[in-house]
Amino acid sequence: MEPKIILNCNCYLGESPYWHNRSNSFFWVDIDGGILYKYHMATKKTKHWKFNHKLSLVIEGENDNLVLALDLKIASFHLITGELKWLSKFKGNDIVHRFNDGKCDVKGTLWIGTLNKNFKSNSGSLYSIGKEMKFKKQIDNLTVSNGIAWTENNKIMYFIDSPTQQVKAYNYDSKNNEITFHKIAIQVPKELGSPDGMAIDKNGNLWIAHYGGHGVFCWDPKKGEIIDKISLPVPNVTSCCFGGKNLDHILITSAKENLSKKDIGKFPLSGNTFIVKTNTQGFLPNKFKAD
Repeated sequence: MEPKIILNCNCYLGESPYWHNRSNSFFWVDIDGGILYKYHMATKKTKHWKFNHKLSLVIEGENDNLVLALDLKIASFHLITGELKWLSKFKGNDIVHRFNDGKCDVKGTLWIGTLNKNFKSNSGSLYSIGKEMKFKKQIDNLTVSNGIAWTENNKIMYFIDSPTQQVKAYNYDSKNNEITFHKIAIQVPKELGSPDGMAIDKNGNLWIAHYGGHGVFCWDPKKGEIIDKISLPVPNVTSCCFGGKNLDHILITSAKENLSKKDIGKFPLSGNTFIVKTNTQGFLPNKFKAD
Protein backbone atom coordinates (compact mmCIF):
# COMPACT_ATOMS: atom_id res chain seq x y z
CA MET A 1 0.00 0.00 0.00
CA GLU A 2 1.83 3.02 -1.33
CA PRO A 3 0.64 6.43 -0.04
CA LYS A 4 0.39 9.30 -2.52
CA ILE A 5 0.13 13.00 -1.73
CA ILE A 6 -3.12 14.47 -3.04
CA LEU A 7 -2.31 18.03 -1.97
CA ASN A 8 0.68 19.90 -0.58
CA CYS A 9 -1.64 21.68 1.84
CA ASN A 10 1.07 22.18 4.45
CA CYS A 11 -1.41 21.92 7.33
CA TYR A 12 -0.27 22.87 10.80
CA LEU A 13 -2.84 20.41 12.17
CA GLY A 14 -4.61 18.45 9.44
CA GLU A 15 -7.60 16.51 10.79
CA SER A 16 -11.17 15.27 10.32
CA PRO A 17 -10.99 13.48 6.94
CA TYR A 18 -14.51 12.77 5.66
CA TRP A 19 -15.86 11.00 2.56
CA HIS A 20 -18.76 12.95 1.03
CA ASN A 21 -20.38 10.40 -1.24
CA ARG A 22 -22.92 12.86 -2.64
CA SER A 23 -20.18 14.95 -4.28
CA ASN A 24 -17.64 12.14 -4.80
CA SER A 25 -15.21 14.13 -2.67
CA PHE A 26 -13.01 13.95 0.39
CA PHE A 27 -13.04 16.79 2.90
CA TRP A 28 -10.61 17.56 5.71
CA VAL A 29 -9.54 20.51 7.84
CA ASP A 30 -6.51 22.38 9.12
CA ILE A 31 -7.67 23.07 12.68
CA ASP A 32 -5.39 25.96 13.57
CA GLY A 33 -5.56 27.51 10.11
CA GLY A 34 -9.36 27.37 10.10
CA ILE A 35 -9.27 25.93 6.58
CA LEU A 36 -11.74 23.48 5.04
CA TYR A 37 -10.40 21.46 2.09
CA LYS A 38 -12.25 19.54 -0.62
CA TYR A 39 -10.71 17.02 -3.03
CA HIS A 40 -12.82 15.70 -5.93
CA MET A 41 -11.85 12.12 -6.73
CA ALA A 42 -12.72 12.12 -10.45
CA THR A 43 -11.16 15.45 -11.45
CA LYS A 44 -8.49 15.53 -8.73
CA LYS A 45 -9.31 19.20 -8.28
CA THR A 46 -9.12 20.82 -4.86
CA LYS A 47 -10.92 23.74 -3.27
CA HIS A 48 -10.69 25.39 0.12
CA TRP A 49 -12.54 27.81 2.39
CA LYS A 50 -11.11 29.92 5.25
CA PHE A 51 -12.85 30.56 8.58
CA ASN A 52 -11.76 32.85 11.42
CA HIS A 53 -12.13 30.06 13.96
CA LYS A 54 -10.44 26.87 15.06
CA LEU A 55 -12.07 24.36 12.70
CA SER A 56 -11.88 20.86 14.13
CA LEU A 57 -14.62 18.87 12.40
CA VAL A 58 -16.41 18.45 9.09
CA ILE A 59 -19.26 16.00 8.49
CA GLU A 60 -22.18 15.81 6.10
CA GLY A 61 -25.51 17.41 6.88
CA GLU A 62 -28.73 17.46 4.90
CA ASN A 63 -28.82 18.34 1.18
CA ASP A 64 -25.80 20.50 0.27
CA ASN A 65 -24.92 21.44 3.84
CA LEU A 66 -21.87 20.39 5.79
CA VAL A 67 -21.76 20.51 9.57
CA LEU A 68 -18.67 22.16 11.05
CA ALA A 69 -17.25 22.50 14.56
CA LEU A 70 -15.83 26.02 14.90
CA ASP A 71 -14.25 26.78 18.29
CA LEU A 72 -17.09 25.76 20.64
CA LYS A 73 -19.90 26.23 18.12
CA ILE A 74 -21.66 23.89 15.72
CA ALA A 75 -22.62 25.38 12.36
CA SER A 76 -24.04 24.38 9.00
CA PHE A 77 -22.15 25.45 5.89
CA HIS A 78 -23.83 25.44 2.49
CA LEU A 79 -21.47 24.19 -0.19
CA ILE A 80 -23.16 26.10 -3.01
CA THR A 81 -23.97 29.46 -1.44
CA GLY A 82 -21.26 29.55 1.22
CA GLU A 83 -23.84 30.51 3.87
CA LEU A 84 -22.72 29.79 7.44
CA LYS A 85 -25.53 29.25 9.94
CA TRP A 86 -24.93 28.74 13.66
CA LEU A 87 -26.79 25.73 15.06
CA SER A 88 -25.63 25.47 18.66
CA LYS A 89 -23.02 26.81 21.07
CA PHE A 90 -21.37 24.92 23.90
CA LYS A 91 -21.00 26.96 27.07
CA GLY A 92 -17.31 26.66 27.73
CA ASN A 93 -15.18 28.01 30.55
CA ASP A 94 -11.55 28.81 31.30
CA ILE A 95 -10.70 25.12 31.00
CA VAL A 96 -12.45 24.11 27.77
CA HIS A 97 -11.50 26.05 24.63
CA ARG A 98 -12.63 24.15 21.53
CA PHE A 99 -14.10 20.97 20.11
CA ASN A 100 -11.91 18.21 18.73
CA ASP A 101 -12.71 15.00 16.84
CA GLY A 102 -16.22 13.64 16.28
CA LYS A 103 -18.45 11.28 14.30
CA CYS A 104 -22.15 10.66 13.75
CA ASP A 105 -23.84 7.45 14.85
CA VAL A 106 -26.41 5.40 12.94
CA LYS A 107 -29.24 7.69 14.08
CA GLY A 108 -27.47 10.82 12.88
CA THR A 109 -26.48 11.97 16.37
CA LEU A 110 -23.15 13.77 16.55
CA TRP A 111 -20.59 12.60 19.11
CA ILE A 112 -17.86 15.16 19.72
CA GLY A 113 -15.22 15.88 22.35
CA THR A 114 -14.10 19.10 24.03
CA LEU A 115 -10.48 20.10 24.54
CA ASN A 116 -8.23 22.36 26.59
CA LYS A 117 -5.79 24.21 24.32
CA ASN A 118 -2.91 23.31 26.65
CA PHE A 119 -4.10 19.70 26.93
CA LYS A 120 -4.80 19.97 30.65
CA SER A 121 -5.39 16.47 32.03
CA ASN A 122 -8.99 15.36 32.57
CA SER A 123 -10.39 18.70 31.39
CA GLY A 124 -12.46 17.52 28.44
CA SER A 125 -15.55 15.41 27.87
CA LEU A 126 -17.33 13.54 25.10
CA TYR A 127 -20.84 14.74 24.27
CA SER A 128 -23.62 13.60 21.97
CA ILE A 129 -25.78 16.13 20.12
CA GLY A 130 -29.11 15.07 18.66
CA LYS A 131 -31.62 16.88 16.49
CA GLU A 132 -32.75 18.99 19.47
CA MET A 133 -29.19 20.43 19.50
CA LYS A 134 -28.67 19.79 23.21
CA PHE A 135 -25.37 18.49 24.60
CA LYS A 136 -25.52 15.22 26.53
CA LYS A 137 -22.34 14.30 28.41
CA GLN A 138 -21.28 10.72 27.72
CA ILE A 139 -17.71 10.48 29.08
CA ASP A 140 -15.86 12.97 31.30
CA ASN A 141 -12.28 13.40 32.57
CA LEU A 142 -10.79 13.24 29.07
CA THR A 143 -7.60 14.93 27.95
CA VAL A 144 -7.49 14.62 24.13
CA SER A 145 -10.79 13.17 22.91
CA ASN A 146 -10.12 11.62 19.51
CA GLY A 147 -11.14 8.69 17.30
CA ILE A 148 -14.62 7.15 17.32
CA ALA A 149 -15.93 4.15 15.38
CA TRP A 150 -18.95 1.84 15.57
CA THR A 151 -19.14 -1.83 14.63
CA GLU A 152 -21.34 -2.74 11.67
CA ASN A 153 -24.06 -4.10 13.98
CA ASN A 154 -23.91 -0.89 16.05
CA LYS A 155 -23.48 -2.80 19.30
CA ILE A 156 -19.96 -1.57 20.12
CA MET A 157 -18.50 1.93 20.00
CA TYR A 158 -14.72 2.29 20.03
CA PHE A 159 -13.24 5.47 21.47
CA ILE A 160 -9.77 6.99 21.93
CA ASP A 161 -8.52 9.43 24.57
CA SER A 162 -5.03 9.75 23.10
CA PRO A 163 -2.81 10.14 26.22
CA THR A 164 -4.20 6.90 27.67
CA GLN A 165 -2.63 4.97 24.74
CA GLN A 166 -5.83 2.94 24.67
CA VAL A 167 -8.79 2.16 22.47
CA LYS A 168 -11.75 1.47 24.71
CA ALA A 169 -14.82 -0.50 23.69
CA TYR A 170 -18.25 0.58 24.93
CA ASN A 171 -21.58 -1.17 24.69
CA TYR A 172 -23.69 1.12 22.53
CA ASP A 173 -27.44 1.58 23.02
CA SER A 174 -28.70 3.53 20.01
CA LYS A 175 -32.30 3.54 21.23
CA ASN A 176 -31.51 5.40 24.44
CA ASN A 177 -28.38 7.19 23.19
CA GLU A 178 -26.22 5.65 25.92
CA ILE A 179 -22.92 3.83 26.25
CA THR A 180 -21.47 1.64 29.00
CA PHE A 181 -17.82 0.66 29.32
CA HIS A 182 -17.07 -2.85 28.03
CA LYS A 183 -13.30 -3.32 27.92
CA ILE A 184 -9.92 -1.96 26.84
CA ALA A 185 -9.69 -3.34 23.31
CA ILE A 186 -6.22 -2.08 22.37
CA GLN A 187 -3.18 -0.91 24.34
CA VAL A 188 -0.80 1.00 22.06
CA PRO A 189 2.89 0.84 23.03
CA LYS A 190 4.35 4.34 23.43
CA GLU A 191 7.16 3.59 21.02
CA LEU A 192 4.52 3.34 18.26
CA GLY A 193 3.18 6.84 18.92
CA SER A 194 -0.21 7.81 20.32
CA PRO A 195 -3.55 6.68 18.87
CA ASP A 196 -5.40 9.56 17.21
CA GLY A 197 -8.21 9.39 14.63
CA MET A 198 -9.48 6.08 13.29
CA ALA A 199 -11.75 4.27 10.85
CA ILE A 200 -13.29 0.80 10.84
CA ASP A 201 -13.34 -1.59 7.87
CA LYS A 202 -15.84 -4.23 6.74
CA ASN A 203 -13.93 -6.91 8.69
CA GLY A 204 -14.28 -5.00 11.94
CA ASN A 205 -10.61 -4.01 12.05
CA LEU A 206 -9.59 -0.54 13.21
CA TRP A 207 -7.28 1.62 11.08
CA ILE A 208 -5.70 4.01 13.56
CA ALA A 209 -3.53 7.05 12.85
CA HIS A 210 -0.54 6.97 15.21
CA TYR A 211 0.60 10.48 16.13
CA GLY A 212 4.37 10.27 16.35
CA GLY A 213 4.25 6.78 14.88
CA HIS A 214 4.85 7.43 11.16
CA GLY A 215 1.81 5.55 9.98
CA VAL A 216 -1.72 4.22 10.07
CA PHE A 217 -1.82 0.88 11.86
CA CYS A 218 -4.52 -1.73 11.29
CA TRP A 219 -5.52 -3.36 14.57
CA ASP A 220 -7.73 -6.35 15.31
CA PRO A 221 -9.73 -5.03 18.29
CA LYS A 222 -10.85 -8.50 19.31
CA LYS A 223 -7.28 -9.70 19.80
CA GLY A 224 -5.63 -6.33 20.42
CA GLU A 225 -3.02 -7.10 17.78
CA ILE A 226 -1.54 -5.23 14.81
CA ILE A 227 -2.28 -6.95 11.50
CA ASP A 228 -1.16 -4.34 8.94
CA LYS A 229 0.43 -0.91 8.57
CA ILE A 230 0.53 1.97 6.10
CA SER A 231 3.95 3.58 6.52
CA LEU A 232 4.11 7.33 5.90
CA PRO A 233 7.02 9.75 5.39
CA VAL A 234 5.77 11.96 8.23
CA PRO A 235 5.78 11.34 12.00
CA ASN A 236 2.59 13.06 13.14
CA VAL A 237 -0.21 11.15 11.46
CA THR A 238 -3.52 12.47 12.74
CA SER A 239 -6.55 10.73 11.22
CA CYS A 240 -7.94 8.63 8.38
CA CYS A 241 -11.18 7.66 6.67
CA PHE A 242 -12.36 5.31 3.95
CA GLY A 243 -13.81 6.65 0.73
CA GLY A 244 -13.87 6.47 -3.03
CA LYS A 245 -16.36 4.74 -5.32
CA ASN A 246 -15.72 1.33 -3.76
CA LEU A 247 -14.83 2.67 -0.30
CA ASP A 248 -11.41 1.05 -0.66
CA HIS A 249 -9.25 4.18 -0.47
CA ILE A 250 -8.02 5.72 2.77
CA LEU A 251 -7.45 9.46 3.08
CA ILE A 252 -4.82 10.30 5.70
CA THR A 253 -4.13 13.66 7.35
CA SER A 254 -0.96 14.79 9.10
CA ALA A 255 0.43 17.70 11.11
CA LYS A 256 3.47 19.96 11.41
CA GLU A 257 2.72 20.91 15.02
CA ASN A 258 5.27 19.92 17.67
CA LEU A 259 8.00 19.59 15.03
CA SER A 260 11.19 21.63 15.20
CA LYS A 261 12.78 23.21 12.13
CA LYS A 262 15.21 20.31 12.15
CA ASP A 263 12.31 17.82 12.25
CA ILE A 264 10.55 19.55 9.36
CA GLY A 265 13.80 19.50 7.41
CA LYS A 266 13.96 15.77 8.00
CA PHE A 267 10.25 15.22 7.26
CA PRO A 268 9.37 17.99 4.76
CA LEU A 269 6.07 16.36 3.75
CA SER A 270 4.61 16.85 7.23
CA GLY A 271 1.22 18.55 7.17
CA ASN A 272 0.24 17.14 3.80
CA THR A 273 -2.66 14.85 2.98
CA PHE A 274 -2.20 11.36 1.54
CA ILE A 275 -4.35 8.76 -0.17
CA VAL A 276 -3.84 4.99 -0.24
CA LYS A 277 -5.59 2.21 -2.19
CA THR A 278 -6.24 -0.69 0.20
CA ASN A 279 -7.27 -4.32 -0.13
CA THR A 280 -10.29 -3.83 2.12
CA GLN A 281 -13.34 -1.58 2.30
CA GLY A 282 -14.88 0.78 4.81
CA PHE A 283 -18.42 2.04 5.27
CA LEU A 284 -20.25 5.15 4.18
CA PRO A 285 -20.12 7.65 7.06
CA ASN A 286 -23.30 8.60 8.89
CA LYS A 287 -24.71 12.07 8.22
CA PHE A 288 -25.89 14.52 10.85
CA LYS A 289 -29.69 14.59 10.99
CA ALA A 290 -31.05 17.84 12.29
CA ASP A 291 -34.69 17.10 11.46
